[in-house]
Amino acid sequence: MQLAANIHLLVLITLCVFTGAQAENSELSESTILLNAFSESGPDLQWFVQNDTVMGGRSEGGFRIVDDRLVFSGITNTNGGGFSSIRSRRFAKDLSAYSGIKINVKADGRKYTWSIQTDATWRGRRVSYWADFNTTANTGEIEEITIPFTEFYPQFRGFKLDGPELNKNQITEFALYQYDKTDGPFELELFSVEAYAE
Repeated sequence: MQLAANIHLLVLITLCVFTGAQAENSELSESTILLNAFSESGPDLQWFVQNDTVMGGRSEGGFRIVDDRLVFSGITNTNGGGFSSIRSRRFAKDLSAYSGIKINVKADGRKYTWSIQTDATWRGRRVSYWADFNTTANTGEIEEITIPFTEFYPQFRGFKLDGPELNKNQITEFALYQYDKTDGPFELELFSVEAYAE
């Protein structure tokens, strides 16, 4: 009788632990949403290239997909626009429940810029929201970088604006820039793009 009671108690404890672990995993999964991964089964924001050549600049840049990552590389030339970028195709995401963007990268130690676009306008022109982030050079390890939405500021053609504020429930595009006003080669490997909640 005592043995049966002990077994019953052990089963109950095991169920409680398992249920708790499930709840914890559920909370962890709800704290992020995967927006782009570079595998056949992952979500794809459909990136394309836009360099400063559109405004008479001389920078070169592009990307390629290698295994499970996007490799963004080129050469910036500040005698002109001074930037290279990749941009996503237009999409519609409500990220109002999240705190910011999280990316996993390997890079070269240069500063990069993540850009968000919505339908917001300034004097009839669409604005974008920029936030710079630093990278660590050639560690060989994947670096997790979080960029809070509060760090994004509105800008138009490189000029910082006072508003409008970023509306997280009408995000329509992302972009990744190399625009640190430095001449020379760059390379950043992008493994994933997520939105995270604190």
